[in-house]
Amino acid sequence: MAALTGGCSQYSTKKLPVAFHNLTARYNAYLIARDRIRELERYQFKKRQENYNQPLPILLPFDSTQIEPLRAQLDDAIKKASIVAERHQNSKWLDNSYLLLGKARLFQEDYANAMEVFKYVNTKGTGEDEKHEALIGLMRTYIEVGDYANGLNVAEYLRAQPLNKDNTRDYYLTKAYLHQKKGEYAVAAGLLDATFPFLKKGEPTARLHLIAGQLYDLIKKPEAAVAHYKSVLRTRPSYEQSFFATIYSIQGGRAGSERFSQMLNDRKNNDLKDKIYYTMGILEARNGRYPKAIEYWRKSVRETTTNTSQIPYTYQDMAKVYFENLHDYPRAKAYYDSALALLPQQSADYNSLLGRKRTLDEFVQYQTTIRTEDSLQKLAQLNPAALDRLLDETIDRQVKKEQEEAARMQALAAQSVKMPATSSDIPADQKWYLYNPVNITQGRAEFAQRWGNRTLEDNWRRSQKETSTQTAVADAPAQSAATLNASGTDQARPTALSNDERKGRKEALYATVPLTPDAQRLSEQRLEEAYYHLGKIYKFQFNQPEEAISTFETLLTRFPTTQTKPEVYYLLWVSGEQLGRSTAWKDKLLAEFPNSSYARQIGKSSETNTNEAQSQRTYAEIYALYKAENLTEALSRAEAAMPAVTGSLIEDKMALLRVILIGKVKGVEPYRQALNEFIRDYPASQLIPRVRDLQAAVEQPSAKRR
Repeated sequence: MAALTGGCSQYSTKKLPVAFHNLTARYNAYLIARDRIRELERYQFKKRQENYNQPLPILLPFDSTQIEPLRAQLDDAIKKASIVAERHQNSKWLDNSYLLLGKARLFQEDYANAMEVFKYVNTKGTGEDEKHEALIGLMRTYIEVGDYANGLNVAEYLRAQPLNKDNTRDYYLTKAYLHQKKGEYAVAAGLLDATFPFLKKGEPTARLHLIAGQLYDLIKKPEAAVAHYKSVLRTRPSYEQSFFATIYSIQGGRAGSERFSQMLNDRKNNDLKDKIYYTMGILEARNGRYPKAIEYWRKSVRETTTNTSQIPYTYQDMAKVYFENLHDYPRAKAYYDSALALLPQQSADYNSLLGRKRTLDEFVQYQTTIRTEDSLQKLAQLNPAALDRLLDETIDRQVKKEQEEAARMQALAAQSVKMPATSSDIPADQKWYLYNPVNITQGRAEFAQRWGNRTLEDNWRRSQKETSTQTAVADAPAQSAATLNASGTDQARPTALSNDERKGRKEALYATVPLTPDAQRLSEQRLEEAYYHLGKIYKFQFNQPEEAISTFETLLTRFPTTQTKPEVYYLLWVSGEQLGRSTAWKDKLLAEFPNSSYARQIGKSSETNTNEAQSQRTYAEIYALYKAENLTEALSRAEAAMPAVTGSLIEDKMALLRVILIGKVKGVEPYRQALNEFIRDYPASQLIPRVRDLQAAVEQPSAKRR
C-alpha cells in the first residue's frame, strides 16, 4: 500500500502517477472550477447595467457586490482551483487552475492577490499559451488599479509573442480597453477592428460593434461609426442594442429622422420614448432650433418610466443650450443643479458640470444682488406711507400664495386617497404628484431655482431672512402711495396671519430696506462688488468680452472712485483687444496708474530689451534652491529677481514661485495675502487655476491648524 501511495505522489514524473493526477485534477477540480467561473461571467454579462448616454466600457467592470448572489459558486471555484495546486503539482492542469484562481480574485476585486497569481504562472508555468494568458490577466489587473504604464509594458511584450487565437482575441480586447480608459479612442477603435475576425455572432459581439461605433463618433469618423452600427443589426443583437444602434445613427445625421414617428408608435419602445424624444431634441438643437429642442427634451423627461438614467443627461443638454445659446443663466443654473443631483459622481462629466454649476451659482448670486439692491434703493426713496402700504401688499401676496399652495397640496392628497396610484386605470397626470419620480425631480429643480437650498424645518421660508425678505420686497412693484390704493382704504386681506405674525413679517421686510446712511453705504458696497465680480465672470468663465465691457463700464459709471479701477481699465483693454477694437482704456491706465502691475502687463508687448535667456537661468537657479530645501535663500533671490524678470515670458512663473516660498518661510497669513496679490497682479496668467487651487487648499481646516 505504501508503495502504491508513494508511486502516486504528486511530485512523481512517472507516467502512471502523472496520468492519475491529470485525471483526478481535471475531473475532480479543474472542470468544476472552470464551469463556476464561466457561470460568473455569464451572470456578469446578463446583469450588466449599460449607460447608453456614455461610451460603454469595452470590458465589463468588476463589481464584487453585483455577483453576491453567486458568492457560493465563486468560493467553490477558488476551493477547487486550489485543490489542484495543493494535491496535483505534477498535473498538466496546474497552470490552468492557477489562471482560474487569478480570475476568481479579479471577481473579488482582490487585485493584489490576482497580480501575484498571474505573475507566478508567467514565471513558474510550463505552457507558453498559459503564460501568455497569465500576462493578459496581469495587464487587465493593472488596468483595474489604474497602473496604465505597467499595463502598456506588458502589452508591448505580448505584441512580439506568437499568441494563439483565444489569446490574440483577449489581448486585443484588453489592450483596447486600456487605451479607452486612457482616452485614446482612435487606438482603442483600431484594436477593436482587429478583434472582430475572432468573434462569433451574438450579443457580446453586437455590444462591441456598438462600442466601436461610439468610439469612431468620438474621433469624428462618421462613416466608420455607421458601418459598425449597421454591423450591430447583423450580429444577433438584443432589442435594446438594435434600438440604440439606430438611435446613434440618427443622432449622427446618418439615418432618416422620419423613423421617429415609426419608433414612437412601436409598442416595444414604450419604455424607450424618453430616448427617442431626447434624440429629436439633439437634432433640433444642432439645427439651431433651440425652443423646439427644449420642448422635445421636456417631453423626454415626461415620458420617463422606471429607468430614470436618461434624465440627468437630458437636463445637462438643456442647461448647455440655456447657457451657451440662449444665455439664460438662471435657468441654466437650475438645470445644472438638477443634472448634478441625479448624475453619478463617477460619471466622466460630473466634475466639469460641477465647475460650471459653481460658476453659475456665483453669477446668479451677483445678478440677484444687483437686482435686489437696485430695487431696495428705489423703495428707500418712497415716502413712509407708500412704503408701508407696499409692504402690506407684499405680505398679502405672500400669504395668498401660501394658502393657494396649501389648498392645492390638500386637494392632491385627497385625490391620492380616492384614486390609489397603483391602480392601472388611473391616467398618469391624475396620480398623486409624489408618486411620480419625474415630477419629484422637476419639482426639486423649480424649488431650488426659486428658494435655493433650504433646511427641512418649520418656517423654512424664513430660515434665511435677509435673502428671502429682500427678494420678496425687491419683487414688489415700486409704486407711489396714490397708486397702491386709490380709495385710501385697506383692501380685503387674507386672514391666515395674526397681528403679531403680520407685524413680525413687516419688521423683517423693513429691516432689508436701506433707510439709514450706513445701510445705504453697505448697499452701494454690495452693488459695487457684484458688478466687479460679474464682469470678471463674463470675461474669464463665460468668455463673453462684449458683456464684460458693458458690465465694467457700468461699474465705472456708477462707482467712479472704485478701488478696482486699475484692474478694470486693464480688463476693458484686454476685452477690447479680444474683439479687435481700438479703445482708450490702455492710455487711461498708463496715464492714471503708470506704476501699477496692470500697466506693466500692458507694457510687456512693447518691451524688447528683456533678456529671456538670463531670466530663464535665474528662474532655474532659484527653483534648484527651492528643490534643495534652501528656502530662505531662494525667497531672498526671488524677491531680488522680480524687477529683472519683469516683462519676460516667465514673470508670472517667478511670481508664483515667490508666493510658494513665502508660504514655506513666512507661514499661512502672508501666504494667503501673497496668493491674493498674485491674482490681482496677473489676472490673465495661465497659472490662475493653479493659484485658485492653492487658495482652496489654504482655506482647509488642516492648513489653518498648521
